[in-house]
Amino acid sequence: MKRILVALDGSDRAAQVLAAAQRLASLTSATLVLYRAINIPTMLPVDLLAVTDRTIEDILQSNAHETLGRLASTLPPGMLEAVITDFAIPWDGIVRAGRTRDADLIAIGSHGFRGIDHILGTTAAKVVNHADRNVLVVRTLL
Repeated sequence: MKRILVALDGSDRAAQVLAAAQRLASLTSATLVLYRAINIPTMLPVDLLAVTDRTIEDILQSNAHETLGRLASTLPPGMLEAVITDFAIPWDGIVRAGRTRDADLIAIGSHGFRGIDHILGTTAAKVVNHADRNVLVVRTLL
């Protein structure tokens, strides 16, 4: 195994998903590509609505990249290959990034089927169903 795409969503569970991918990468000498899909939230934070010279897209991308950067700083030297943020529907962006980056494995956190997720399916389930490569679904606690 050479490369693992680690799909992270910015939640408190992200560190657990990264830790699982890091353990696997250590065992296989793989590098990690951290990925986060960004979309425009339906309820925009008040600070995004303030008059500013920055676009909403720029602010969201900067925040996502900063979050991934903090997680990346916990990795051993040489394990991180790239940090990627992308405007996409999460499951679709993850699947495309796995293909584009030629990842041997996609690591993603699981989330319970609650509410609307039970009807539509979680991001993890959609990635598992649509990816053209192996997917590790990391069970997270919280």
